[in-house]
Amino acid sequence: MTTFTAINLIKRPGTGPITSDLFSIVQKDMPVIADGEFLVKQKQMSLDPAMFGWMSPDTDSYIPPVALGDVMRSSGIGEIVESKHPDFKVGERVMGLMGWQEYFLSNGQGLNKVAATLPDEEILSVFALPGLTATQGLFNVGKPKKGETIIVTGAAGSVGSIVGQLAKADGLNVIGVVGSDEKADWIVNELGFDAAINYKSDDLDAQLERFAPNGIDLFFENTGGEIQNLIVERMNAHGRVVVCGLISDYDKAVPTPGPSWLNVIKRRLTIQGFTMPDHFHEMPALLEKLTPYVMAGQIKHRSHVLEGLESAIDGLNLFMTGENKGKLIVKL
Repeated sequence: MTTFTAINLIKRPGTGPITSDLFSIVQKDMPVIADGEFLVKQKQMSLDPAMFGWMSPDTDSYIPPVALGDVMRSSGIGEIVESKHPDFKVGERVMGLMGWQEYFLSNGQGLNKVAATLPDEEILSVFALPGLTATQGLFNVGKPKKGETIIVTGAAGSVGSIVGQLAKADGLNVIGVVGSDEKADWIVNELGFDAAINYKSDDLDAQLERFAPNGIDLFFENTGGEIQNLIVERMNAHGRVVVCGLISDYDKAVPTPGPSWLNVIKRRLTIQGFTMPDHFHEMPALLEKLTPYVMAGQIKHRSHVLEGLESAIDGLNLFMTGENKGKLIVKL
């Protein structure tokens, strides 16, 4: 093999769905390995909502956008197939930002070895960005306390599903907000959430009253949408809002207005946004925190696997339609 396939970002998205004209599918020459380098054959790529921000022209964000003409940014897992690096051996698995491409040349910076003897799919679904994000957001930002009530939007997604299970394992009353009755059934009957609300159903306020009669202490926000204001109106004094994502606004030219500041004042709420690039240096501690829950069987997951590199393009639209069931992964 003398070439491999990669997908470059060549155009910024506008409103509406992601289309193929934003990308260019190219053939790249197989690299020559120099001393201190190694070559990874990527096996699976992660699709994440953060990609919508990475494609935007916004330079005033937590991470620079992908430059036009560059390989689209993504994290993935793969196997080292050639190495001239003393610390990375052929056959070892590594994980990190490798982009939308079949092979990745590295000097080791930004990649981490995968020591756990678990399938690639489970590593990406639990121990990669979803689990790290859930652990950082819940424990270090949300600071949950046993007996509190937490509500998680996007609760059937890769991050929200782990947040809810971690919170339940620590003795919280857990309510999940999802986009279908099937997802509601899954998070309650499979993951152990105490209650689920389909945000497309009627009487959202009445459902919040029924499931959180004593108010809400912790709000883990992944989606935005109409229910956001209703949740904030039911929060208890000194409640905490952890803002992880707003998937409902990523394809809008003008974001939807958020909750009233009056409610923030009256309830003395703490609202904090966070992104994982600020915490990549804390990965060992986050994995140490997460691993016991996984080993105790308290974290379940499901993956939505797409086949082939090019499936990543249309696959991003599943975040907008809510048709994905679990962690979105592209198998190469």
